[in-house]
Amino acid sequence: MTTNTSTPIMYTMVIRQITWPETIPVRHSVLWPERPPAFSQVDNDPQGRHFGAFIEDKLVCVASVFFDGEQARLRKYATLAEYQGQGVGTAVLQAIFTDLKQEEVGYFWCDARESAIGFYRRFGMQAEGDRFYKSDVAYVRMAIALGVES
Repeated sequence: MTTNTSTPIMYTMVIRQITWPETIPVRHSVLWPERPPAFSQVDNDPQGRHFGAFIEDKLVCVASVFFDGEQARLRKYATLAEYQGQGVGTAVLQAIFTDLKQEEVGYFWCDARESAIGFYRRFGMQAEGDRFYKSDVAYVRMAIALGVES
């Protein structure tokens, strides 16, 4: 019989809106470290809603949402490697879904790296269309129709 004596990691996490320039260091280090930091910026960043998760005042996860009527698109979602697998990204996506409900968004989507498809499926998102590539990285569009209660 094996007994698990490890102690779970305990920390206080704060999720709040941030500015798009604050997202760049995390985006760059996680998504495209081999490219210059500017590669991690999107043209319409100033129009997006940007979320950040902070642990002990350190920004460890970022996500950006862009609204177009009753649709919203998730872009540049990244968690620092040392915080992955600890529920940080899940908490950020849950906060985004809460925000989407308040905004009465009916359709939410993202271009997901193939390696993250299982993560998005846990939130009810489904693959739409075929695999495609961005800078030699395989992606699939993931989406969910959100039931907006009236």
